[in-house]
Amino acid sequence: METRSFSAAERLERLPISGYHRIIFIIIALAFFFDSMDLAMMTFLLGSIKTEFGLSTAQAGLLASSSFFGMVVGASLSGMLADRFGRKPVFQWSIVLWGIASYLCSTAQNVEMLTLFRILLGIGMGMEFPIAQSMLSELIPAKRRGRYIALMDGFWPLGFVAAGVLSYFLLPVIGWRDIFLVLAVPAVFVLAIRFFIPESPRWLEQAGHHDAADTVLHRIEERVRASLGRSDLPEPIRLPRVASQPGNFFSALREIWSVQYRRRTMMIWSVWFFALLGFYGLTSWLSALLQQSGFAVTQSVYYTVLISLGGIPGFLMAAWLVERWGRKPVCVVTLLGGGVMAFLYGQSAVFGGNVSLLITSGLLMQFFLFGMWAVLYTYTPELYPTSARATGSGFASAIGRVGSLLGPMVTGLVFPMTGQGGVFALGAMCFAIAAAVVWIFGMETRGKTLEELSEPVIIN
Repeated sequence: METRSFSAAERLERLPISGYHRIIFIIIALAFFFDSMDLAMMTFLLGSIKTEFGLSTAQAGLLASSSFFGMVVGASLSGMLADRFGRKPVFQWSIVLWGIASYLCSTAQNVEMLTLFRILLGIGMGMEFPIAQSMLSELIPAKRRGRYIALMDGFWPLGFVAAGVLSYFLLPVIGWRDIFLVLAVPAVFVLAIRFFIPESPRWLEQAGHHDAADTVLHRIEERVRASLGRSDLPEPIRLPRVASQPGNFFSALREIWSVQYRRRTMMIWSVWFFALLGFYGLTSWLSALLQQSGFAVTQSVYYTVLISLGGIPGFLMAAWLVERWGRKPVCVVTLLGGGVMAFLYGQSAVFGGNVSLLITSGLLMQFFLFGMWAVLYTYTPELYPTSARATGSGFASAIGRVGSLLGPMVTGLVFPMTGQGGVFALGAMCFAIAAAVVWIFGMETRGKTLEELSEPVIIN
């Protein structure tokens, strides 16, 4: 069969899920995991850093927000870079950058230098997250795309829990600086990406690199055949085709604000902003707020890790439901559930700090919130065409990081005035607003190829 006459999407979509797809998934998900560990670590180390440098709650909030400032920059730039120069090189360099920055954090002797290095770390992480979801969405067929991206996001709570376990055992022994040093080591993982992850054939094709796209597709098809132990593959089925739109550095940014995509952009930006404002306003302070309530450092870290375990069944449930119910209803349910449980968690801390109620409400809060993350990372790249997918995902993430940036700072300012009850009530309100935006303005993408979701299309 002559496959050259078929598009990259048509050749990719007909492929059965194989061990080769799962290898790609594992490598991208592990990169996501290591980044998540680095970002989550501040939740567990903030209390110790605050004590060592004698920081006020407002100053600690500013330090906790510094990574998110870098993530705004990184996410904004990486999307446009990836849509202009390719997914793979930007993905590789993002990992190199956060590895170097994590090492530099271990050398910081004052809060000003630590803040600067956390900003650099944030740039690297901000670059990596939207590229990971774009790459995976373009390589996995539509029938399994939602599940795999949601499972990839599940490495986020796993990274969060791993960060807590690492800090629980190592913080009393080696201190927070050496923990950052340990976190720099996984940057060597970039070598696996270089040798095992292909450039996106969808991107190569829309950028006009048709020979390169064909070469990569032949390699993917050969590895799928080898993985399945078969000599043939299903024939491609004709799909809607989106016109190639190679352009300059800013063409993708103009595209996401075109008439076709403006409504989607406004919707997803709003959801990312309010969801992350609420999420990071709460989780960046979980351990520190427990310490404020009278728990010892190791005890607060232990409870924070325990609460975070609720995120594991949360993302697994979301990964199943996004292909059963759809992206839109699961997004609404997880946001509303997270809001209700955040409010109850705050009240449990207010009324006597009952440990059983605190743990139960905290577990359920993380169950819904990490489910929310799984849906957001699945949903966002599906809203844009290949020519602007990384830019659309990157800027949505960047707007979310503005919320992430403001969240810990707002918490640091609000906590002295309202206490924990007010902080968690504010977080719950943010989740309710995000849920309303998705319910009113969101579209369903379940079961459709990326090309079917793109506008305008040219039908063969």
